Amino acid sequence: MVLSRSSALGPFCLETPASEKRHVSIQTTLEGLEGLVDLNGAGRKSCPLCAEEKFKACYSHKLRRHLQNLHWKVYVEFEGQRMCICHLPCRQLKSSRLVAHYHCVVCSVTIARKTDMISHLKRHINKGETEASYSGSSDAYEIMKELGTNVQLLPNHTTPQKTDTYFSRKMKTNRQLVFCSLAILAEERNPLECLDAFGATGIMGLQWAKHLRNTVKVTINDINEACVNMIKENCHLNHIRVEGNRTGRQLDGAGDADSPIASVEVVKMDANVILHLRPFDYIHLDPFGTAVNYLDAAFRNVRNLGIVSVTSTDTGSLYSKSLNVTLRHYGCQIVRTEYYRELAARMILASVASAAARCNKGIEVLLAVALEHFVLVVVRVLRGPTQADESAKKLRQLLHCQWCEERVFLKPGSMVEENLYRQLPCQCHGSMPGKTAVELGPLWAGPLFNTGFLRRMLVAAVQHNMEDIQPLVKTLICEADCTTLKLFPVPGYSALSNQVECGVVIKTLQKVEEVDPSDQSGKRKTTGEDSGNVLKKIKADTSLEHPAFYYSIHRHSIRGMNMPKLNKFLQYLTEAGFRVSRTHFDPTGVRTDAILAQFKEVLTKYSVPTYSSALQSSAVSSERRQTL
Repeated sequence: MVLSRSSALGPFCLETPASEKRHVSIQTTLEGLEGLVDLNGAGRKSCPLCAEEKFKACYSHKLRRHLQNLHWKVYVEFEGQRMCICHLPCRQLKSSRLVAHYHCVVCSVTIARKTDMISHLKRHINKGETEASYSGSSDAYEIMKELGTNVQLLPNHTTPQKTDTYFSRKMKTNRQLVFCSLAILAEERNPLECLDAFGATGIMGLQWAKHLRNTVKVTINDINEACVNMIKENCHLNHIRVEGNRTGRQLDGAGDADSPIASVEVVKMDANVILHLRPFDYIHLDPFGTAVNYLDAAFRNVRNLGIVSVTSTDTGSLYSKSLNVTLRHYGCQIVRTEYYRELAARMILASVASAAARCNKGIEVLLAVALEHFVLVVVRVLRGPTQADESAKKLRQLLHCQWCEERVFLKPGSMVEENLYRQLPCQCHGSMPGKTAVELGPLWAGPLFNTGFLRRMLVAAVQHNMEDIQPLVKTLICEADCTTLKLFPVPGYSALSNQVECGVVIKTLQKVEEVDPSDQSGKRKTTGEDSGNVLKKIKADTSLEHPAFYYSIHRHSIRGMNMPKLNKFLQYLTEAGFRVSRTHFDPTGVRTDAILAQFKEVLTKYSVPTYSSALQSSAVSSERRQTL
């Protein structure tokens, strides 16, 4: 092994014959640590794991005790590799103070405390990451694989304030949902131009190109130079060619083993600029925080019947924690409610519909998902002022009762109503003093799901082996139809059924849309008759609209009563003649067309008093004692 010092990071690195680099503080034996410096030679020698200002040069006997008692004594062991404590300037704070730290043998990240390093290694073991991965470059990269795509990650990739190439493993569900929606659009039109406006590491665009190949023309954009360089490196890591422009995108030598499997275009530009300059069929917006600053630009050049997906991660303002920020970004008045997640999705859709209407475009909501870390909405763009007017009519105010949390959308119209409380089904205003309801909005009052689109998403998820999101998509399908999971027919997706169902879907979509891919003006050629037929088929594809919002069974439980199980309660509501389903917004939520009074009536009917169950159990125990 050859001892060298990295000019970029400062610490020593050991170069193995395989051209891999690991930090010098990672050793297997004490002899290996002492072998980093010639302890048998004469004269003063510096410590290989300490900076000059930390430990001055000394003689061999003192340096040997220093290596044993400081660096080797507090090592962390992992599969035979011992990570000794390091005092080199690898981890330097803004105050220029050196911090002692460990270098992870798996991902090369630096961690200060020994207990934190042990917990970090346990997380690697739980994820199945037990092999050390070292990058050949001067920076310490972690190689992460998701959906067959490899990406390089910087050590601080999970902290946006400390790195430019931010990456979150918690957003895997979001990436797979976006991928399935793009896969459906790729079946409708070919070629398909899609844009990942905020690339970061480029993993989303690389997954599009790697799995959909020549059916899509992927453009990955980011304004940061470090992100653009990282995206290009990740392209080479996945054998994907980087295109500088749109000319010559056909792959040469596609049959060779060393030839690229796909090609993408990497652009360094502000997202608003590229959205104004070029038209796209599919646009995905995933900035860090809110996406309202990019909606106008996104709808300006998106093609007719194209798709725009928006991911918002500003959960503080969306989930009613920062009401002033909510009013500033979305122009919406909200309060904290039991249905706050669906309220966030409808609030984003109201901003999306307003931005589309300003560009004389309407929207059809295909999907709305609100989970712990993000809110995702996917909409199809319908060009024309008529469609824009139809979408604008679905923006309404919501009347919310603060006592019982009953809610209802206000009726459309410009006439002032004398008593708005009459629109609420509850009687709280008559029995309670003062004002009992608040007016929220504007919100999207239309449906949140398209059943046909979700079914095609389930087919795409099965095709690409996305097992993580299949239960979620099935829940969304039941929620869109407002039916229970037991009544939902889930076919056995064998290879033959996949081919038959996908063939039916492709033929149906080809009948729905016929586009001219040779048109370079950014507009799809559709005659008036064809456009009308398309809209009719899209409306026919959507089934009966699901009820707005949901009720939490635990929020409306009766004190001193034992509630029935959730699945049993859904069955009771169905027997009472109501449409009912579970919702992904809340695991204890029930989406139903019953009003709150009817909901509570069924809940009260099938709830059992707590004391009666205790008496029954005591009676059973006494009978057992008598028999014994």
